[in-house]
Amino acid sequence: MRNSNRLTLKVIGGGLAGCEAAWQAAQCGVAVELYEMRPVQRGPAHQTDMLAELVCSNSMRGAALENAVGLLKEELARCDSVIVTSAREAAVPAGGALAVDRAKFGALVESRLAAHPNITICREEITAIPVDGYVIVACGPLPSQALAAAIDALVGGRLHYYDAAAPIVALDSIDTSVMYRKSRYEKGDGDDYLNIPLDRETYAQFIADLRTLPKHEPKEFERDAAAGKVPYFEGCLPIEEMAARGEDALRFGPLKPVGLRHPQTGVTPYAVVQLRKENAEGSALNFVGFQTRLTWPAQKEAFGKLPGLANAEWLRLGVMHRNTFIDSPRVLAPDLRLRGRPTVFFAGQITGAEGYVEAAACGLIAGTSAAREILGLPALAVPSDTALGAIVAHLGNTTTPDFQPANVTWSYFSPIAGLPKRTDKRAKRGLLAQRALERINVFAAALGRSGNPAAATSAVLAG
Repeated sequence: MRNSNRLTLKVIGGGLAGCEAAWQAAQCGVAVELYEMRPVQRGPAHQTDMLAELVCSNSMRGAALENAVGLLKEELARCDSVIVTSAREAAVPAGGALAVDRAKFGALVESRLAAHPNITICREEITAIPVDGYVIVACGPLPSQALAAAIDALVGGRLHYYDAAAPIVALDSIDTSVMYRKSRYEKGDGDDYLNIPLDRETYAQFIADLRTLPKHEPKEFERDAAAGKVPYFEGCLPIEEMAARGEDALRFGPLKPVGLRHPQTGVTPYAVVQLRKENAEGSALNFVGFQTRLTWPAQKEAFGKLPGLANAEWLRLGVMHRNTFIDSPRVLAPDLRLRGRPTVFFAGQITGAEGYVEAAACGLIAGTSAAREILGLPALAVPSDTALGAIVAHLGNTTTPDFQPANVTWSYFSPIAGLPKRTDKRAKRGLLAQRALERINVFAAALGRSGNPAAATSAVLAG
């Protein structure tokens, strides 16, 4: 670390989250040191030494405001996001999505940060979290072994090394008339789960799909070098791996029907798919035990054949890959500050915010939060019922016992009061987006992007 000045903000990681955090803090007037380990050390997913490298797809997903990530991009743009501004300038034709020319995008981000008078780019590897001054950890999902160990120690062992996320579906998109509410043996409140009963034929078709549909091949760095395969935990196997072990493996595992007699008919189904609440409102439902390596089209095909799911809206599809993320709901405050260490913030995929745009959103939240504290300005809470607010809500969601990374969704937005029930989904989301942008405009003004942040904050708080 080069500077021991407590008022200098250090940002670890030059990915999308780190670049956005550095930019936002610098725009507030704070001196920033942005640390990127490349080219000294290169991670397993990196191909270049460029800041803000897109290591997977070149798409930042949907651009329309009726799409949650499209709304998030517009909110970030109104808050002077260097990531979204650069992405829009580097855009290539991609239908309804925002996709970019990778090289042009990375060059734009890096040139803007390098030219900023408040930002110093430091090309060196950080292997320990500094104990002096303010720091934002934005190392991404694949930190070095030394840095991962330092983070694990910092968060009290609440660091996960493998992302095994089951699909999440929107409640209002499924046919619940073919399902029933019941907890196994009436435990808990007795109706904590929504159950999808399967007969023998439907179960057999599901097993066949799991065995034959396309799967993501594990990357080399995910395999055990000696065994030549992914070292899955026995208690967290992909459902297709279980299906390959025998016809009844799933019936004695996550699809076990024991204790789940139908409350009306008294019949125990051949197998049962269980859905549980993913959020307090119950608008999002998690598939219990459905972590999978099936490709996303394959998941939609296989799961869409299950009773009541033909028209399902998937808020998240299952993933299973090497990843590193902290148990954010239990260790981070809403401003992404580490509980118990008020000078340490986290941003990006290390928090469990999945996706390029979501990572940048974390950078904005952490960067502005840290900068305002350094400058002695009052804290600004991210407004609820916005896409930025949905990121905060996901990272603070203690309802689900097994926190997993996820993209931004509409599930954390409260409904528009007085809206007719028959309002179609597109129109409804258009109204939600309109409300969100009104709130973001106020938030952006409070950040003072068009003037002095202290003066803008005083005006907004007074109003």
